[in-house]
Amino acid sequence: MNQVKGTLIPIGGNEDKGTNEYTGLDFIEEGILSHVVRESGGVSAKIIVVPTASSIPKKVGRNYLSAFEKLGCDNVSVMDIGNREQCDQQDLLDDFSSADCVMFSGGDQSRISSIIGETKLHELLSAKFRYEDFIIAGTSAGAMAMTNEMIAGGSSTEALLKGALNLSKGLSLIPELIIDTHFIRRGRFGRLAEAVAVFPDLVGIGLAEDTGLIIKNCNEFKVIGSGMVVVMDASSLTHNAHEQLEEGTPMSLSNLTTHILANGDQFTLNNRQITILPIHEAFV
Repeated sequence: MNQVKGTLIPIGGNEDKGTNEYTGLDFIEEGILSHVVRESGGVSAKIIVVPTASSIPKKVGRNYLSAFEKLGCDNVSVMDIGNREQCDQQDLLDDFSSADCVMFSGGDQSRISSIIGETKLHELLSAKFRYEDFIIAGTSAGAMAMTNEMIAGGSSTEALLKGALNLSKGLSLIPELIIDTHFIRRGRFGRLAEAVAVFPDLVGIGLAEDTGLIIKNCNEFKVIGSGMVVVMDASSLTHNAHEQLEEGTPMSLSNLTTHILANGDQFTLNNRQITILPIHEAFV
């Protein structure tokens, strides 16, 4: 497994931006964006919000500026990247080269990969992530685009039938994973199961809303937020006939290892080990 210096923070969507009445965790001390700020180096860190995935980028950008302002941040900007030509412009690259953190918004993950993928900006972000103490955060679509094999869509109601899942190429920041988001609320267990059936050597990550992971060295995972993370490990499957099945046929998988993790729980990718936070610490 390649070692990297940067940190990934994939988020399941609908993270608390200071407007929700209650999410189960205190917004300032334990909220998702608070973790992003701390990992980035504090309130003076240079954070660039990229709403490329969104169909309403200006509104999304304003929401994030407001949320980070509530946390005391004084060096946050929005970079609305709408075409590939922008990603090769030197002034834009110079701006990103000095950033401590880039935060990708939700929306359509395919827009992130099609607009930013395989451009000079993509090369820059990948290099900073590998060689610097650099943070790449992403919510919903922004989280899903971090992988190589990216879930691009698919029906939740038709899940567990072969072909209900659409896959494409992401930014390949952590190619060992497949990430799905809004996982509990939108009932996406089945489509992540099909994803790991197609790629059983990859680990499936299902992120609930207002829940994320802090991933160090592309190996050490810690759960943050108010919900849960579902981990699907297909490395010990004893039955997987996905390749032989016809489209629309119900799938069957045997011995799919599944973990349900919550705030503070940890997971290491290289040995697939789970560490559960003791109950008395979880509720301190």
